Amino acid sequence: MLRKPGIKPLSSQEDRYSVWVIEDNYEFRRQLVGLLNISDVFRCDADFGACEPSLKALEDSSPPDMVLLDIGLPGMSGIEGIRRIKSIAPSTEIVILTVFEDNENVVRAIAAGASGYLHKGSSIENVLESLEAILAGGAPINPHIARKVLAMFAALSAPKTDYGLTKREAEILHLLLDDPSQRQIGEALHISHHTVNMHLRNIYAKLQVQSKSGAIAKALKERLV
Repeated sequence: MLRKPGIKPLSSQEDRYSVWVIEDNYEFRRQLVGLLNISDVFRCDADFGACEPSLKALEDSSPPDMVLLDIGLPGMSGIEGIRRIKSIAPSTEIVILTVFEDNENVVRAIAAGASGYLHKGSSIENVLESLEAILAGGAPINPHIARKVLAMFAALSAPKTDYGLTKREAEILHLLLDDPSQRQIGEALHISHHTVNMHLRNIYAKLQVQSKSGAIAKALKERLV
């Protein structure tokens, strides 16, 4: 396992780093608790099936060094749980351990204050190594999830394609998102629906699409509007 300089196996249970587990799958939670308690660095002081009782416990006791937290929980979501835990115990490290890998959940968890994001398919040994990596100042993320995050940020930072749309064509493309008729677009822009039809043909040609739905999809995908 990874060792932070100065961090070594601790001889007494009391000296080990405190971890709380918040996980609604009872069998998986018990497995995590058991392996934490036989490790030479960590101990599990408390485990919960939902966020709400853990927040109550935080108000009544000393906060743990770390929290292992699922996202898909009954009641309060893990994302909101991160925010609430951090508001009570800002120094507590939170590691997401979940089956969710979609970009939205990853970004929301990291933005809320998660120190790491691991998939439940990770081995328990990998989970423990990741917790130690956090003690060493790291921010472990499952490799598959890391690739998704990098791809997402690469897409966000990629320069937009210049399709040569005129100002009027850009205005009409933006209006298309509300699915108006050509006549409604014309009324909004004070032009005839025949002129709107001409602009739409130009937009479709420049975007290399064949329909209004194709233009909308491309505009959204490439952040043209």
